[in-house]
Amino acid sequence: MLNRRNLLKAAAGAGAVGLFPWERVTAAASESAVAMGDAAPTTPFAHAMPLPPVLRPSVSTPTADVYRLRMAESSLEIVKGLRSTVRTYGGSLPGPTIKAVRGRKAIVHQTNGLAVDTAVHLHGGHVRSEDDGLPMDTIAPGATRTYTYPNQQRAALLWYHDHAHHLEAENVHMGLHGQYLITDEQERRLPLPKGRYDVPLVIRDARVEADGAFVYTRPSDCPHLLVNGKERPYFTVEARKYRLRVLSACVNRYLGLRFADGAEFTQIGADGGLLDAPVTRDSMTVMGGERVDIVVDFSRYRAGSSVVLENTLAGGGERTEVLRFDVVGAAEDPSSVPSLLSTLPPVPRADVEREFVLRTYPQMTINDKLYDPARVDVRTTLGSNEVWTVTNAEPPIARPDFHVWHSFHTHLVPFRVLDRNGRGPGPDDAGLKDTVTLAPGETVRLAMTWSGYAGTYLYHCHQLGHSSSGQMGRIDVVAP
Repeated sequence: MLNRRNLLKAAAGAGAVGLFPWERVTAAASESAVAMGDAAPTTPFAHAMPLPPVLRPSVSTPTADVYRLRMAESSLEIVKGLRSTVRTYGGSLPGPTIKAVRGRKAIVHQTNGLAVDTAVHLHGGHVRSEDDGLPMDTIAPGATRTYTYPNQQRAALLWYHDHAHHLEAENVHMGLHGQYLITDEQERRLPLPKGRYDVPLVIRDARVEADGAFVYTRPSDCPHLLVNGKERPYFTVEARKYRLRVLSACVNRYLGLRFADGAEFTQIGADGGLLDAPVTRDSMTVMGGERVDIVVDFSRYRAGSSVVLENTLAGGGERTEVLRFDVVGAAEDPSSVPSLLSTLPPVPRADVEREFVLRTYPQMTINDKLYDPARVDVRTTLGSNEVWTVTNAEPPIARPDFHVWHSFHTHLVPFRVLDRNGRGPGPDDAGLKDTVTLAPGETVRLAMTWSGYAGTYLYHCHQLGHSSSGQMGRIDVVAP
């Protein structure tokens, strides 16, 4: 009989790689699985939304801050009234936020207290190859590895997460992710909301069983949405402007985020930091790894009212609520969003052009090749300006179609989206990006300059189930 528990047994027998071809199962089967009652029932807004803890340095020198983190299993309340065992950095879900300063090194000692291999990647980080968390540079159970992050890059919200090959999707889904925030003087001078009005929102899906078991499974069977580690929480705000730093930590799905009343918000940043100018929006589509920096003015609401952030792209049978904002009295608000936020680097003009085709079936490949860490797929030179044309070769299918979407991520350097399907980039493609979404049949062109460090790096699909299954390539950056 084809039901969710049999799917999970089959997937477990096949290993992590075996999970994802089951996404071809029909939408009706998925909806019936959610309706079977195995997943924990929830009442939205039962939790107050917490803020991730901020990691404090164990040592600070004139040029660097030194941190220590231990990966371990932790028992946490994610769904109200249930305890779930998850994999954590430092005992929290998400892991503690590391606040870094441009020009000041962060040295992070990561100890693996889990029973599986791990590797820590600083997503969006401009770092040496040996500190990039490559899939084969793993930390064995009980071992410690030190990562050095120079932070010689513009202010931006990055994030750290697991990247051990064949394990990255499961490890991240089970909790190994946290925010890494770089600030600089130029950003600090802007009159944007600051302090307690600058709020992280780490959004991701999950499946929690009725007994509290936290399950790694396909996205269409993950009906619970977590914000900062709690299922559909509420958050109290004052009637003034807030800066919300949205990170999608979903492993294998997209989200369509909007306020239920259609209210507009102002986007001020993307993966690679501040935009050049603010953009007014009323919705956004994000996939795992993407960050969107927005300002929301809650003074439009009367005290005592609420507004819900919803997911317009929820799967069949899922709730649409993500987070409820409860508005209290008005507060003094000296913040504003200036018309000029930053100066973006010029868009590179291509010295080299390359093409990449992503497929899901019959295997998860890039240019019909599975990842081989010993094979160099692309060799480039420091200073090379390149334009990459990236295509999702899969045709559209009926929803839930999470599995045939792709997101493309480059390590070491960000890129600019030149166009999508032959048209100029839309709001979801604005600014400096390091992860870009591709629906079935879509093509994007990306411009980047390979700079900073020579060494081995990666490009891959950031649907982590896809990269776990081999949708990844090796790029060697060499000195001229």
